[in-house]
Amino acid sequence: MLSHTLRSYISGDHRKPLFISGDALTVLGLLPDESIDTCMTSPPYWRKRQYHGGGIGQEPDYREYIEALLRILAQVKRVLKPQGSLWLNIGDTYLNKRLLGLPWRLALAMMDEQGWILRNDVVWNKIKGGFDTAPDRLRNVHEYVFHFVKRPRGYYYNLDAIRSKPRQARIVNGAVVSATGVTGVKYRRQIELSTALNEREKREALDALDSMLEKVRSGELSDFRMVIRGQQRVTHSSSEKVSGRAREIRSKGFYFLTYHPNGSKPGDVWDILPEDTQHRAGHFAAYPEDLCRIPILATCPPDGIVLDPFCGTGTTMLVAYQLGRRSIGIDIAPEYIEMAKRRWESNGPRTGTLWDTVVQAEREPTWVNRSGREIIRL
Repeated sequence: MLSHTLRSYISGDHRKPLFISGDALTVLGLLPDESIDTCMTSPPYWRKRQYHGGGIGQEPDYREYIEALLRILAQVKRVLKPQGSLWLNIGDTYLNKRLLGLPWRLALAMMDEQGWILRNDVVWNKIKGGFDTAPDRLRNVHEYVFHFVKRPRGYYYNLDAIRSKPRQARIVNGAVVSATGVTGVKYRRQIELSTALNEREKREALDALDSMLEKVRSGELSDFRMVIRGQQRVTHSSSEKVSGRAREIRSKGFYFLTYHPNGSKPGDVWDILPEDTQHRAGHFAAYPEDLCRIPILATCPPDGIVLDPFCGTGTTMLVAYQLGRRSIGIDIAPEYIEMAKRRWESNGPRTGTLWDTVVQAEREPTWVNRSGREIIRL
């Protein structure tokens, strides 16, 4: 039975993806509760394309489309571990010259009706959009990627895994210079000549500056900025009612903005070329591999399992394997599952010890080894 195949894969240690051909709602119903670490998926967009095998996206009314997605996402929430995450990429569409706002309609319904917690709304800037001849609106070049969790705290998130590599501090003529060229000379002069600081505040500011430079020298910090009363503008707000920084400036005359030694964390706008510019054939809506990397690295533990209930040609599965994670991919179209399998075989490492797993949800599942000579029925 398929449920046995799923449980066997989840409890095992095979790294190769498990591909399942079948209806997402049906297959998700067979997964055990709280068994998945991360779900990264992009459902079919509403009335954008005629997908093989029908399925979601062909509904006559967009409200029916949202309801169909909500039924599937309720199952996703059930199978996610308490510390799990869902990353949802979804595009918008026009109806009678009206932009429907489908991503936000769905996101709000997920929060209001299912209790999902939205942590980020990422803007995927595709840099170059498709051909657009509309004479009365701007060209569409972005989509949303929503990050949802089940609880406000305690979900898995490895920020260090997705930080950008920091530039290194260096020593020039015996003086420490931060990654972006901060030596402290300018700040020291501003402190000494300040008319907004009293003598005690000047001494404390100079001592704090020396301490900060020593942290850069030792590698504890890669960089910093100093905000001094009367010299730099207070970040965020000058109102002490809403800004702790403003209160800090008032009480001691300065504060520091420090940069993490492991690098900066990514922002919520991702510049990633769409997959069709990377010469993918056979699937008209495959998202790029780079779209999966931050979600998987940040929210799936190294020994975790990634799920994609609309896996298409298997981008999520391929990236999960490249990053050392296990994965389960579901798609209603058998031809896409076959394409995903061939894609993995072309791009994944060839280690004859792993099982090549392709399961048809509507028939007795079969595991076949890489040579194809041995078949094990479950």
